[in-house]
Amino acid sequence: MALLETVPASRQRAGAVGRFPALAVLEYHLVAYRRTWRAGVFSSFLLPLLTMIGFGVGVGAYVDSGVGGVPYLDFIVPGLIASTALQVAVGESTWPVLGNFEWIKLYFAQAATPLRVGDILAGHLGFVLFRVLTSSLSFLLVAALFGTLHSLWALATLPLVLLIGAALAVPVFAYSSSVRSDSYLALLFRFAVIPMTLFAGVFFPVESLPVALRWLAYASPLWHGVDLCRAATLGVAPAWSVPGHLLYLAGWVAVGWWLAHSAFRRRLVI
Repeated sequence: MALLETVPASRQRAGAVGRFPALAVLEYHLVAYRRTWRAGVFSSFLLPLLTMIGFGVGVGAYVDSGVGGVPYLDFIVPGLIASTALQVAVGESTWPVLGNFEWIKLYFAQAATPLRVGDILAGHLGFVLFRVLTSSLSFLLVAALFGTLHSLWALATLPLVLLIGAALAVPVFAYSSSVRSDSYLALLFRFAVIPMTLFAGVFFPVESLPVALRWLAYASPLWHGVDLCRAATLGVAPAWSVPGHLLYLAGWVAVGWWLAHSAFRRRLVI
């Protein structure tokens, strides 16, 4: 025990990174982010504030009876938290991933080291989830200031946004690593991200949609995240079963990981 205490902290840290090489990749992204994080701090709090004022207070003023007996602001806040996880997860998994293959060539440099494909993928994914968590935490703090959190279960939104972020980021990693032009990323936002944001229960109940669109909403991972977050912040039971939601999102993570790992391996392993 005394011998362990004499080992310098830097050497202990290096040993931990050696046992878990994905941590070295995560550390790289965190060090790079340390140079730019100040630029996003203001917007991290300003965006949720303006969103809640614009939609919750502005639009909510015209929704006299609320939604399902809940004030409109309280109804959309959990949806906005889940939607924030979506936006950050997809944003950090599109151009950064494509750039690391096509422009910066970072992944190829990392692959030239003893790092494995899974280490490169897991380390970058860890950074994406870090960004999802910090952005969602900012939104949650602003929501608390507005008095829209009605249960201690609201704290459960933090692990939930990590699961939502992973369910969305990993398939997008697979997509971004399979294309060669950023025009395909614009198509992803236009035909997947924007419709999912509008029709997955963030701003209104999906039950008000036509049946065909309703089932498309149910198929999207965002709806499952919205339903879980709404149940947590309001302290009510979700529309679907909690294990069902969690298993569905976990399925997206598992399939997405397999696709992303296969796509990374095709490009990095010669």
